[in-house]
Amino acid sequence: MKRWSVVLAGVLAFSTLAFAKPASEKDEKNRLENAGKVMQEILDVPDDIPQDLMDKARCVIVLPSVLKAAFVVGGSYGRGVLVCRRGKDFTGPWGAPAMMALEGGSFGFQIGGEATDFVILIMNDRGISSMLHSKVKLGGDASIAAGPKGRTASADSDVAMRSEMLSYSRARGVFAGVSLEGSTLRADGDANGRLYGKGVTAAQIIEESKIETPEEGRALDSTLQKFSPHLKP
Repeated sequence: MKRWSVVLAGVLAFSTLAFAKPASEKDEKNRLENAGKVMQEILDVPDDIPQDLMDKARCVIVLPSVLKAAFVVGGSYGRGVLVCRRGKDFTGPWGAPAMMALEGGSFGFQIGGEATDFVILIMNDRGISSMLHSKVKLGGDASIAAGPKGRTASADSDVAMRSEMLSYSRARGVFAGVSLEGSTLRADGDANGRLYGKGVTAAQIIEESKIETPEEGRALDSTLQKFSPHLKP
């Protein structure tokens, strides 16, 4: 009975999402603002993402308030923001944010019923291009691992050296590394179109320096720039 109650709750939650009103530009701006708040709050905690890892990350993905219920029935409710450093080799200042979507995955039952924030660090150039142009399966197309935490943790640790991406979660105030293997990441094309104009792609947003950060995304960029202004080899 308990099992069926959980499934029913998931179905009801998914139904609510499926028949929700269409997203708007305001929704995307709220997403940017929420991502900025999540990143600021996480980086304000002493035992958070290691400084050494942030300094070596090419890009950061922030997914605020991912809901478990949608994953119970195979739906998706993970919408977030990708921010990369500018420049050919991702060595410049942080650039304009692109909208991203997290879908599926076996981690649904691991994160509890409450909303969970996720942060993913992209540690090298591999996988960035493919993620901007197609769907990437984490743990398959791109290696991902639970990231070590604590300001003094080293980017030279085995897990950091082996993985293209490192992932973290925050639920009920608890911050920890978490595996997202089995889920997929893709560019949220509709959202990018609403925010930047029809036809503007995630690749253009990340790769073209002329695209400016929307006002609602400046807090996120500012937080990242303050915490890690330069890529360190």
